[in-house]
Amino acid sequence: MEQKLKLLVCGDVRGKLKSFFARIENVNKKSGPFDLVLCVGDFFGQNAEMEALQEYTRNIKPVAAPVYILGPTSNELARHYRETKDGDICTNLSYLGNRGVYTTAGGLKIAYLSGVPSAQESNEAKDWTYTKADVIAVRDSCLASKGNMGDFRGIDILLTSQWPMGVREDVKDGCKLVSWLTNAVKPRYHFCGTNDDFYESPPYRNPADQATQMELATRFVGLASFGNAEKKKHIYALNITPVEKMRILELIQKTTDEIPSPYQGMSFLQGSDDKGARGDKPDGQYFYDMNTYDDNRRFKRKSNDPNQGQKRPRPTFDQEKCWFCLSAGSIEKHLIISVGEHFYLALAKGPINEAHILILSITHIQCAALLSEAQWAELVKFKQALAQFYNDRTQKVFFYERNFKTGHLQINAIGIDDNVAWKIQHVLEDKSEEYSIQMEKVPKLNAPSDLPERGPYFVAELPDDTVMLTRQMKGFPLHFGREIICADNLLNCEEKADWRQCNVSKEEEDEMVKNFRESFKPYDFTV
Repeated sequence: MEQKLKLLVCGDVRGKLKSFFARIENVNKKSGPFDLVLCVGDFFGQNAEMEALQEYTRNIKPVAAPVYILGPTSNELARHYRETKDGDICTNLSYLGNRGVYTTAGGLKIAYLSGVPSAQESNEAKDWTYTKADVIAVRDSCLASKGNMGDFRGIDILLTSQWPMGVREDVKDGCKLVSWLTNAVKPRYHFCGTNDDFYESPPYRNPADQATQMELATRFVGLASFGNAEKKKHIYALNITPVEKMRILELIQKTTDEIPSPYQGMSFLQGSDDKGARGDKPDGQYFYDMNTYDDNRRFKRKSNDPNQGQKRPRPTFDQEKCWFCLSAGSIEKHLIISVGEHFYLALAKGPINEAHILILSITHIQCAALLSEAQWAELVKFKQALAQFYNDRTQKVFFYERNFKTGHLQINAIGIDDNVAWKIQHVLEDKSEEYSIQMEKVPKLNAPSDLPERGPYFVAELPDDTVMLTRQMKGFPLHFGREIICADNLLNCEEKADWRQCNVSKEEEDEMVKNFRESFKPYDFTV
């Protein structure tokens, strides 16, 4: 039986930081430990107690549980976020971002939308606003984890700053875009704030549509502001099993107190505006259109920011800004070699050689430890295909994954000539000793559960099925995997250990991808 995750959800804190942190510590001691604390509405206020926050940013005091907050709803509040976008404010306090999807280490899928809608005449979002395109992008990110329409199970939690239109008649400033989003992604729970009131609806049943044939239930919860004088409910506790780990029977089981969907009969996005990064086929299936991406974009890597803490899995950031999400606009389509249902192959940016390949998840998943059974099965198929491809060229394949200071699952694959492949383990051990890293041998990876579910790691899969793993990531060198490959007794190209020193022109990349795709075609099960 899957263990349930314990969560707290809090309404607008509005700068009452000292009392908020004290309350979380107290509740966590009495009823915890809690896996997550989620904050909707405005976390900071006009008179935020920033001196109280400094005790935590300076590590004088610890935040009792991992806390994730939404973004600002006004220009005045945006100043508190401008130096903390897409990352940690301090240990155990993180800003999720403007919008996106965050998959926790336990597999919980949380979609979020910060701020308020931009003005009707504006197509550009500011730090505290979002556009119709932003809302569609969140929808696309939620649906992207399923290769076929009809298989969507909904998501676990949707967090929005605003209330949706239609959920309660006396709420006059509900947002239609929020209504559209929750209707599209079908969360089991939808939490929001900013309305200074508490309201929990009975579960309502979402009608089946082209995304799913299941009629999934949603429970809406609007939370009052933290510490409000009227003592309206502002903290909500729940135990939840991730939707991907639930049986279908549990998802569709009805209760006696259900009500109709408040969004039935409401008109939403019209015409050409309702388009994401995918094309929609007439039969309801969707596919990833490799011809819709900007040729001038590039795969990129995050900068090596010493201030980026890695004490827990990082929140996923704005999907459009992820350099590897297939549904994002930042990807370079010309590097893509093959696309499956859950993974795709691409030429590595700054490749060590013309056959240096990345295996990347289509949707935003942080690491292989968080994969579902279906996703893991396809990953194994890609690995086996690559292994056979290299083997027929008298090479052995070397795979490695670094789940550290990176937000998206990426596995490097490269062929090493048969006559020197046996040296990989010796080089790895030598490099580990050089950096004082303790690598341990672990059994062959047969399932996501064989990898550390919580926290960062580095894992290397050697040609003889030896698997080496470390969770000792303090000061871990980001180019560790490349340094092994480029060592003088392997590929003997130590100058290529830093990918930035290996950039080639787009024309050269096009040629490499074309050659590899053609050579790989007999092994490509997606064709």
